Amino acid sequence: MTSPISGFSGAAAAAGAAGATGTEKEKSKTLGDRDTFLKLLVAQLKYQDPSKPADSTQFLAQTAQFTQVEKLEGIADMLKGQQLITASSLVGKTVEFMDAGGARATGVISAAKLNGDSEPMLRIGNTEVPLSKVTEVQEVKPDATQATPKP
Repeated sequence: MTSPISGFSGAAAAAGAAGATGTEKEKSKTLGDRDTFLKLLVAQLKYQDPSKPADSTQFLAQTAQFTQVEKLEGIADMLKGQQLITASSLVGKTVEFMDAGGARATGVISAAKLNGDSEPMLRIGNTEVPLSKVTEVQEVKPDATQATPKP
């Protein structure tokens, strides 16, 4: 009797190619991926040839990779939280930023938000500005309430 799943990497590639939609490909670090990994690992163990058991070194390497991925996901979540804290601490501050056209502008940040996996967005007047486009933070100036081009 031969194993229908000879190795995790081959099985993962087959599973990914068989049923992944555009949305599923975008969600590569979700709970579903962890569940899929565990299901493939259990299937690999369940259907292995008893006369040729899986290599324990390979099994431990796969388990270690899974643990590393989980830890990296935790770090990424913490980083997103830190970015939102950083962005929210800028609310009420006057900042200099690069607008969509590449020109420098200044304005007061009125709101900060985090959209899914993207970087935090800051509302300056009627303009949405990514946090990465902020080049300088200043104390609030009483008359700076809208985004204005800087000479």
